[in-house]
Amino acid sequence: MYSRMRSFIPTPRAGQGAPSGNALRHTQAADVIEVSPSTMRRIEQGRVGIKGPALTALLNQYGVTDAELRETLLTMARSGKQRGWWAKYGDLPPTYRQYIGLESAADELQNFETIVVPGLLQTEEYARAITSGEATQPTPEAIEQRVAARLERQKLIHEGNLRMVAVLDEAVLHRQIGGPEVMHAQLTALLDASKLWNVSIQVIPFREGAYASMLSSFAILNFAESPGVVYIEGLTGDLYAEGEDVRRCTVVFNSLRASALSATESTAMIKKIRDSEYQD
Repeated sequence: MYSRMRSFIPTPRAGQGAPSGNALRHTQAADVIEVSPSTMRRIEQGRVGIKGPALTALLNQYGVTDAELRETLLTMARSGKQRGWWAKYGDLPPTYRQYIGLESAADELQNFETIVVPGLLQTEEYARAITSGEATQPTPEAIEQRVAARLERQKLIHEGNLRMVAVLDEAVLHRQIGGPEVMHAQLTALLDASKLWNVSIQVIPFREGAYASMLSSFAILNFAESPGVVYIEGLTGDLYAEGEDVRRCTVVFNSLRASALSATESTAMIKKIRDSEYQD
Protein backbone atom coordinates (compact mmCIF):
# COMPACT_ATOMS: atom_id res chain seq x y z
CA MET A 1 0.00 0.00 0.00
CA TYR A 2 2.73 2.47 0.90
CA SER A 3 4.45 1.94 -2.43
CA ARG A 4 1.18 2.88 -4.06
CA MET A 5 0.97 6.06 -2.01
CA ARG A 6 4.45 7.04 -3.15
CA SER A 7 3.39 6.89 -6.78
CA PHE A 8 0.60 9.43 -6.13
CA ILE A 9 2.70 11.98 -4.24
CA PRO A 10 4.34 14.52 -6.54
CA THR A 11 8.05 15.15 -6.27
CA PRO A 12 8.87 18.58 -4.79
CA ARG A 13 10.46 20.96 -7.25
CA ALA A 14 14.05 22.07 -6.91
CA GLY A 15 14.62 25.71 -6.19
CA GLN A 16 15.41 28.25 -3.50
CA GLY A 17 18.61 26.44 -2.63
CA ALA A 18 17.01 23.01 -2.33
CA PRO A 19 18.93 19.99 -3.66
CA SER A 20 17.74 18.32 -6.85
CA GLY A 21 16.84 14.80 -8.05
CA ASN A 22 16.79 11.92 -5.56
CA ALA A 23 18.54 14.08 -2.95
CA LEU A 24 15.59 16.47 -3.04
CA ARG A 25 13.07 13.71 -2.53
CA HIS A 26 14.89 12.12 0.37
CA THR A 27 16.39 15.07 2.22
CA GLN A 28 13.53 17.56 1.95
CA ALA A 29 10.82 14.99 2.57
CA ALA A 30 12.83 13.52 5.45
CA ASP A 31 13.20 16.96 7.04
CA VAL A 32 9.47 17.63 6.78
CA ILE A 33 8.51 14.55 8.79
CA GLU A 34 11.69 14.56 10.91
CA VAL A 35 13.13 11.21 9.87
CA SER A 36 16.46 10.22 8.37
CA PRO A 37 16.90 10.08 4.56
CA SER A 38 17.39 6.31 4.85
CA THR A 39 14.02 5.94 6.61
CA MET A 40 12.44 8.10 3.90
CA ARG A 41 13.84 5.73 1.28
CA ARG A 42 12.34 2.76 3.09
CA ILE A 43 8.96 4.52 3.18
CA GLU A 44 9.17 5.13 -0.57
CA GLN A 45 10.09 1.49 -1.15
CA GLY A 46 7.10 0.27 0.87
CA ARG A 47 9.25 -1.24 3.61
CA VAL A 48 8.22 1.20 6.36
CA GLY A 49 4.76 2.60 7.02
CA ILE A 50 3.80 6.25 7.40
CA LYS A 51 1.30 7.66 9.89
CA GLY A 52 -1.49 10.07 9.05
CA PRO A 53 0.07 13.25 10.52
CA ALA A 54 3.36 12.66 8.69
CA LEU A 55 1.53 11.99 5.43
CA THR A 56 -0.55 15.12 5.89
CA ALA A 57 2.64 17.13 6.36
CA LEU A 58 4.08 15.73 3.14
CA LEU A 59 0.90 16.42 1.21
CA ASN A 60 0.97 20.02 2.44
CA GLN A 61 4.64 20.37 1.56
CA TYR A 62 4.11 18.99 -1.96
CA GLY A 63 1.06 21.16 -2.61
CA VAL A 64 -1.49 18.34 -2.88
CA THR A 65 -4.77 20.21 -2.48
CA ASP A 66 -7.24 17.83 -4.13
CA ALA A 67 -9.54 16.79 -1.28
CA GLU A 68 -10.50 13.45 -2.80
CA LEU A 69 -6.88 12.44 -3.46
CA ARG A 70 -5.83 13.51 0.05
CA GLU A 71 -8.58 11.42 1.62
CA THR A 72 -7.70 8.44 -0.57
CA LEU A 73 -4.07 8.57 0.52
CA LEU A 74 -4.93 9.05 4.18
CA THR A 75 -7.34 6.11 4.03
CA MET A 76 -4.59 4.00 2.49
CA ALA A 77 -2.25 5.04 5.30
CA ARG A 78 -4.79 3.96 7.91
CA SER A 79 -5.50 0.61 6.25
CA GLY A 80 -2.07 -0.14 4.85
CA LYS A 81 -0.27 -1.29 8.00
CA GLN A 82 -0.42 -4.91 6.95
CA ARG A 83 2.64 -5.88 4.95
CA GLY A 84 2.12 -7.27 1.47
CA TRP A 85 2.85 -10.92 0.71
CA TRP A 86 5.84 -9.84 -1.39
CA ALA A 87 7.69 -8.65 1.73
CA LYS A 88 8.93 -12.22 2.28
CA TYR A 89 10.95 -11.98 -0.94
CA GLY A 90 13.77 -9.85 0.40
CA ASP A 91 15.89 -9.70 -2.77
CA LEU A 92 13.25 -8.18 -5.04
CA PRO A 93 14.30 -4.81 -6.52
CA PRO A 94 12.49 -1.85 -4.90
CA THR A 95 10.92 -0.82 -8.21
CA TYR A 96 9.53 -4.32 -8.65
CA ARG A 97 8.10 -4.24 -5.11
CA GLN A 98 6.39 -0.97 -5.92
CA TYR A 99 4.80 -2.40 -9.03
CA ILE A 100 3.59 -5.52 -7.20
CA GLY A 101 1.97 -3.30 -4.57
CA LEU A 102 0.10 -1.34 -7.25
CA GLU A 103 -0.89 -4.46 -9.13
CA SER A 104 -2.20 -6.13 -5.97
CA ALA A 105 -4.47 -3.16 -5.28
CA ALA A 106 -5.77 -2.80 -8.84
CA ASP A 107 -9.13 -3.97 -10.16
CA GLU A 108 -8.12 -4.07 -13.81
CA LEU A 109 -4.86 -4.38 -15.73
CA GLN A 110 -4.59 -3.36 -19.37
CA ASN A 111 -1.25 -4.69 -20.60
CA PHE A 112 0.39 -4.21 -24.01
CA GLU A 113 3.54 -6.19 -24.81
CA THR A 114 5.67 -6.19 -27.95
CA ILE A 115 8.42 -8.67 -27.00
CA VAL A 116 7.48 -11.01 -24.14
CA VAL A 117 4.45 -12.64 -22.58
CA PRO A 118 3.00 -10.51 -19.73
CA GLY A 119 4.27 -11.56 -16.31
CA LEU A 120 0.84 -12.62 -15.05
CA LEU A 121 0.57 -15.09 -17.95
CA GLN A 122 4.08 -16.56 -17.91
CA THR A 123 4.83 -20.19 -17.09
CA GLU A 124 7.50 -20.98 -14.51
CA GLU A 125 10.10 -22.05 -17.08
CA TYR A 126 9.40 -19.09 -19.34
CA ALA A 127 9.71 -16.72 -16.36
CA ARG A 128 12.97 -18.38 -15.34
CA ALA A 129 14.41 -17.99 -18.85
CA ILE A 130 13.41 -14.32 -18.95
CA THR A 131 14.88 -13.58 -15.53
CA SER A 132 18.10 -15.48 -16.22
CA GLY A 133 18.71 -13.33 -19.27
CA GLU A 134 18.46 -9.99 -17.46
CA ALA A 135 21.36 -7.60 -17.93
CA THR A 136 21.82 -7.30 -14.15
CA GLN A 137 22.89 -10.97 -14.06
CA PRO A 138 20.94 -11.91 -10.92
CA THR A 139 22.25 -14.70 -8.73
CA PRO A 140 20.57 -18.13 -8.90
CA GLU A 141 18.91 -17.36 -5.56
CA ALA A 142 17.60 -14.01 -6.82
CA ILE A 143 16.30 -15.66 -9.98
CA GLU A 144 14.33 -18.22 -8.00
CA GLN A 145 12.89 -15.54 -5.71
CA ARG A 146 11.70 -13.48 -8.67
CA VAL A 147 10.20 -16.50 -10.39
CA ALA A 148 8.40 -17.50 -7.19
CA ALA A 149 7.10 -13.94 -6.75
CA ARG A 150 5.88 -13.86 -10.35
CA LEU A 151 4.00 -17.10 -9.91
CA GLU A 152 2.42 -15.85 -6.70
CA ARG A 153 1.33 -12.67 -8.48
CA GLN A 154 -0.66 -14.85 -10.85
CA LYS A 155 -3.09 -15.73 -8.06
CA LEU A 156 -4.70 -12.35 -8.78
CA ILE A 157 -6.14 -13.64 -12.04
CA HIS A 158 -6.60 -17.29 -11.09
CA GLU A 159 -8.60 -16.30 -8.01
CA GLY A 160 -10.62 -13.75 -9.98
CA ASN A 161 -9.39 -10.69 -8.09
CA LEU A 162 -8.10 -8.87 -11.18
CA ARG A 163 -9.50 -8.44 -14.66
CA MET A 164 -6.75 -8.54 -17.28
CA VAL A 165 -6.88 -7.37 -20.87
CA ALA A 166 -3.67 -8.27 -22.71
CA VAL A 167 -2.73 -7.14 -26.20
CA LEU A 168 0.33 -8.85 -27.68
CA ASP A 169 2.33 -8.23 -30.82
CA GLU A 170 2.56 -11.42 -32.88
CA ALA A 171 6.35 -11.30 -32.31
CA VAL A 172 5.71 -12.41 -28.71
CA LEU A 173 4.45 -15.75 -29.99
CA HIS A 174 7.42 -16.41 -32.28
CA ARG A 175 10.33 -15.41 -30.03
CA GLN A 176 11.85 -18.67 -28.73
CA ILE A 177 12.48 -17.88 -25.11
CA GLY A 178 13.71 -20.98 -23.31
CA GLY A 179 13.49 -23.15 -26.41
CA PRO A 180 10.69 -25.00 -28.27
CA GLU A 181 9.45 -27.06 -25.31
CA VAL A 182 9.18 -24.01 -23.06
CA MET A 183 7.38 -22.10 -25.80
CA HIS A 184 4.95 -24.95 -26.45
CA ALA A 185 4.02 -24.98 -22.76
CA GLN A 186 3.84 -21.16 -22.69
CA LEU A 187 1.46 -20.89 -25.64
CA THR A 188 -0.64 -23.67 -24.11
CA ALA A 189 -0.78 -21.62 -20.92
CA LEU A 190 -1.99 -18.61 -22.93
CA LEU A 191 -4.76 -20.72 -24.41
CA ASP A 192 -5.75 -21.91 -20.93
CA ALA A 193 -5.71 -18.35 -19.56
CA SER A 194 -7.92 -17.13 -22.38
CA LYS A 195 -10.66 -19.42 -21.04
CA LEU A 196 -10.80 -17.54 -17.72
CA TRP A 197 -13.77 -15.19 -17.38
CA ASN A 198 -11.53 -12.32 -16.27
CA VAL A 199 -8.80 -12.62 -18.91
CA SER A 200 -8.93 -11.39 -22.50
CA ILE A 201 -6.00 -11.91 -24.89
CA GLN A 202 -5.73 -10.29 -28.31
CA VAL A 203 -2.90 -10.47 -30.83
CA ILE A 204 -1.85 -7.82 -33.34
CA PRO A 205 -0.76 -9.75 -36.45
CA PHE A 206 2.29 -8.87 -38.52
CA ARG A 207 0.06 -8.03 -41.46
CA GLU A 208 -1.31 -5.07 -39.53
CA GLY A 209 1.90 -3.18 -40.33
CA ALA A 210 2.61 -0.03 -38.31
CA TYR A 211 0.30 0.77 -35.42
CA ALA A 212 0.10 2.99 -32.35
CA SER A 213 2.80 2.51 -29.69
CA MET A 214 4.41 -0.40 -31.52
CA LEU A 215 7.81 0.54 -30.03
CA SER A 216 6.71 0.78 -26.40
CA SER A 217 5.12 -1.72 -24.02
CA PHE A 218 3.09 -0.40 -21.10
CA ALA A 219 0.55 -1.36 -18.46
CA ILE A 220 -2.45 0.63 -17.22
CA LEU A 221 -3.51 -0.14 -13.65
CA ASN A 222 -7.07 0.88 -12.85
CA PHE A 223 -8.46 1.13 -9.31
CA ALA A 224 -12.01 1.18 -8.01
CA GLU A 225 -11.68 4.28 -5.82
CA SER A 226 -8.42 5.91 -6.95
CA PRO A 227 -6.95 7.45 -10.10
CA GLY A 228 -5.33 5.04 -12.54
CA VAL A 229 -1.59 4.70 -13.09
CA VAL A 230 0.44 3.90 -16.22
CA TYR A 231 3.58 1.80 -15.75
CA ILE A 232 6.40 1.73 -18.30
CA GLU A 233 9.42 -0.44 -17.61
CA GLY A 234 12.77 0.91 -18.82
CA LEU A 235 16.40 -0.16 -18.87
CA THR A 236 17.52 2.84 -16.83
CA GLY A 237 14.47 3.11 -14.62
CA ASP A 238 10.72 2.56 -14.40
CA LEU A 239 8.22 5.30 -15.13
CA TYR A 240 4.85 5.85 -13.46
CA ALA A 241 2.47 8.32 -15.11
CA GLU A 242 -0.84 9.67 -13.87
CA GLY A 243 -3.63 12.07 -14.75
CA GLU A 244 -3.80 13.10 -18.40
CA ASP A 245 -1.17 10.52 -19.31
CA VAL A 246 -3.50 7.74 -18.16
CA ARG A 247 -6.25 9.08 -20.40
CA ARG A 248 -3.92 9.28 -23.41
CA CYS A 249 -2.59 5.77 -22.83
CA THR A 250 -6.13 4.44 -22.48
CA VAL A 251 -6.98 5.94 -25.86
CA VAL A 252 -3.88 4.27 -27.34
CA PHE A 253 -4.76 0.95 -25.71
CA ASN A 254 -8.25 1.06 -27.20
CA SER A 255 -6.65 1.74 -30.59
CA LEU A 256 -4.39 -1.29 -30.10
CA ARG A 257 -7.39 -3.48 -29.35
CA ALA A 258 -9.07 -2.24 -32.51
CA SER A 259 -5.94 -3.15 -34.52
CA ALA A 260 -5.73 -6.60 -32.96
CA LEU A 261 -7.54 -9.77 -33.86
CA SER A 262 -10.61 -10.61 -31.83
CA ALA A 263 -10.14 -12.84 -28.79
CA THR A 264 -11.46 -15.83 -30.75
CA GLU A 265 -9.22 -15.14 -33.76
CA SER A 266 -6.26 -14.59 -31.43
CA THR A 267 -6.82 -17.95 -29.77
CA ALA A 268 -6.83 -19.62 -33.17
CA MET A 269 -3.54 -17.90 -34.10
CA ILE A 270 -1.86 -18.90 -30.82
CA LYS A 271 -2.90 -22.52 -31.33
CA LYS A 272 -1.73 -22.54 -34.94
CA ILE A 273 1.71 -21.12 -34.06
CA ARG A 274 2.07 -23.52 -31.15
CA ASP A 275 1.26 -26.56 -33.24
CA SER A 276 3.34 -25.55 -36.26
CA GLU A 277 6.44 -24.06 -34.64
CA TYR A 278 6.67 -25.75 -31.25
CA GLN A 279 5.54 -29.29 -31.78
CA ASP A 280 5.44 -31.28 -28.55
